[in-house]
Amino acid sequence: MNAFARRPDTTPADASTAGPSAKQAQIIAIYGKGGIGKSFTLANLSYMMAQQGKRVLLIGCDPKSDTTSLLFGGRSCPTIIETSSRKKAAGEAVQIGDVCFKRDGVFAMELGGPEVGRGCGGRGIIHGFELLEKLGFHDWGFDYVLLDFLGDVVCGGFGLPIARDMCQKVIVVGSNDLQSLYVANNVCKAVEYFRKMGGNVGVAGMIVNKDDGTGEAQAFARAVDIPVLCAIPADEDIRRKSASYEIIGKPDGEWGSLFAELAQNVADAPPVRPRPQSQDQLLGLFSAEVTGRDFVMEPATLFDMVGREDLSKPSLEVVYDSV
Repeated sequence: MNAFARRPDTTPADASTAGPSAKQAQIIAIYGKGGIGKSFTLANLSYMMAQQGKRVLLIGCDPKSDTTSLLFGGRSCPTIIETSSRKKAAGEAVQIGDVCFKRDGVFAMELGGPEVGRGCGGRGIIHGFELLEKLGFHDWGFDYVLLDFLGDVVCGGFGLPIARDMCQKVIVVGSNDLQSLYVANNVCKAVEYFRKMGGNVGVAGMIVNKDDGTGEAQAFARAVDIPVLCAIPADEDIRRKSASYEIIGKPDGEWGSLFAELAQNVADAPPVRPRPQSQDQLLGLFSAEVTGRDFVMEPATLFDMVGREDLSKPSLEVVYDSV
């Protein structure tokens, strides 16, 4: 099946889906604001899933190409886009071993993107998945394929999993801050839009990262009617280990039970149709002191711009004297 072909609308997004067969991967797209901790969360989640005996493929779909760095001790993974260009120039074909690497049962790769100012990141995503098709992506037999996508870029390429039914469900990552919830809400809007257009993708839930206990992310999840799959605390030990590229999603580690629960919830959560919020509804999740929503917008005037009430300009119209 072509990765970009829309699947028939046979399963409603709000219905529980049976577990994937050995031949069909559960493809999950994870979206969130840049810097919110998607890569950290996915590296540890994929590692835990592998330790539980699952075949897991983690694909970084962020032009920064840093999704897999935590898995590989900070090392950069050769990207599909870069490798494809280099191999094409040399007249060679891309092999799986050129772009896919593994650690303790987790397989991982980076799609990559163009250099700054040299192309469209979304187009790079499309090209990357086309190459995966040629490499036999649908025959690899993974239990889970996790796609790490930017949520705060509106370019169509980054919305492919939602727009073209390339995944069964979407998960959003957010925190107790307005910007990350704004991005999560935009993802929910995209899901709902394409559902109305005949799509099948739903939102399986939200992962709250850097949870400081103030509750705005949980309130957002309730408002859009999606479950919280896990709340990862804002803990100094987690921050320090993440900064030093240390995997904490190990079964026998201090945070093992947290990621084991997340792995189970990600596997079991059915995709649902969210209820996206308006901007005012989002602001309502926070106190007025935090957002400044009590501020009244005042329209600007011509006087503000030029220092006078009218702006008379000589007419360019040609006026002919009457004969």
